[in-house]
Amino acid sequence: MLKLRKDFKYSMIIPTSMGVRLTPVNSQPFHCSDTFKMQATSAESNVGSVASYLGLPVKILTSFVQGSPVSHFIKDNIRSRRMDFEGPEFEQEDPWGYRHQINMADSGWGTRGPRVQNDRAGEVGRELDVKYFDLNRIFEKEGAQIVHLSGLIAALSPKTTQFCLDIARAAKANGTLISFDLNHRASFWKGREEELHKCFGEIASLADILIGNEEDFQLCLKVEGPEEGGSDLDGKIENFKEMINRVKAQYPNASVYATTLREVISANSHKWGAIMAYGEDWHVIKPREIGVLDRIGGGDGFVGGLLYGILKEWEPQKWSQFGWATGALAATMLTDYGQPADEDQVWSIWSGNARVKR
Repeated sequence: MLKLRKDFKYSMIIPTSMGVRLTPVNSQPFHCSDTFKMQATSAESNVGSVASYLGLPVKILTSFVQGSPVSHFIKDNIRSRRMDFEGPEFEQEDPWGYRHQINMADSGWGTRGPRVQNDRAGEVGRELDVKYFDLNRIFEKEGAQIVHLSGLIAALSPKTTQFCLDIARAAKANGTLISFDLNHRASFWKGREEELHKCFGEIASLADILIGNEEDFQLCLKVEGPEEGGSDLDGKIENFKEMINRVKAQYPNASVYATTLREVISANSHKWGAIMAYGEDWHVIKPREIGVLDRIGGGDGFVGGLLYGILKEWEPQKWSQFGWATGALAATMLTDYGQPADEDQVWSIWSGNARVKR
């Protein structure tokens, strides 16, 4: 069962590679737009935003390009999200040197689905290495209750693979819970499958909280996916539960196993659900319809809310409920991350209460 540290400076420590996202205004396609909203973003920092906006101390471990206006923009954004950060600064060196990733993504509309193009050439986050961080200070002296790791960072480069392994080992040695969202990306794995299977297997064996969809569990951990078929929703949910049981058997040291369920009706309307196992208990949220302004970040919002519930030491049923609602919240926002005003706003989403609050 989960046991949170009581001597800590940070509720969450999150390694990540920060970048910017460019999104056309008015839900237009990227290729025919000339006006864009720019935001600082990363999947992992999106997870931390739920806790930071609700008042818990969160720290980002990342890297920057020295003197870059984009780095300046990102640092200001992290501060505005009430998070601390630390990490090395690398000289750009020349116009072909280091930079932050650029994510080009439109939101889609109606029957036109969103499209995403990632430009990660020269990404400074690929240089993340524990030699730039004092892990003894971070995990032993300062302390953290949860470290959240993502497969995006674990697979970004050979350096970041080792970085995530070292972070996981240090966290485990100091009583910090490990959350691992598998986040498989085929382009990151190409030509590195054997190396990454070994890395992901070790992190998963150390993890206390394992999160992924059916493809993540199959491709990252070689776990057999859910059976095909199932003529109704209950049958499909049972198939997912059987898959999670296989994950539990292969990685029994974790206490929490979770996956989200999504059915896309249109770009602006999804059916959103979740399955979570804690110990021998199952917590199933059958998909129900939510409005979607921008879908990117909904999964991260779910993880953020789930981890917030764990940090608050609520009863387990509330972890998945709060995560469902913070995922739904993120889908209503133009940022990739949810910015909850307070817990009441999130619980109103869970209860389906969209009435005006005066």
